[in-house]
Amino acid sequence: MTDPILATPMLEPVAQLTVTVGAPVEAGAVTGVETRGQRRIIPITGGSVRGRLQGRVLAGGADFQIIVSPTMAVLDARYVLALDSGEHVYVQNHALRRGPAEAIARLARGEPVDPAAIYFRCVPRFEVSSPALSWLTESIFMGTGARFPDRVELALFRVS
Repeated sequence: MTDPILATPMLEPVAQLTVTVGAPVEAGAVTGVETRGQRRIIPITGGSVRGRLQGRVLAGGADFQIIVSPTMAVLDARYVLALDSGEHVYVQNHALRRGPAEAIARLARGEPVDPAAIYFRCVPRFEVSSPALSWLTESIFMGTGARFPDRVELALFRVS
């Protein structure tokens, strides 16, 4: 009996997001059952959505970060998309961002850093109320991102 050959997942482009952000809130060192590090909260002030999904990112969300070391942060962004079709999509996006300590320090100071120097990958999950958008809840999604002084750029893909 031979081992079955499993298909390699493919990535289907879904959306490009530009998420504008405000000044970080440094909440200090935290400890908990699953968290250890420096808590940083980045307010989400708006943005745009392009691709299979079209619309805007609503102000009022935030990225709740734990800075676990000088080279790595665990991100938990929560925000709402208002689509041009009138529907809303709630997004909870878990991410890992890491890179050389010097580059991460420059990001924290709001300085530009070449996105190629930073590993930034995310796994978004969606909540929808429209049956036309149920496909967002029936697959796994992943993405890649880049942090700039005033915004985060994300490319999101459906894993097929």
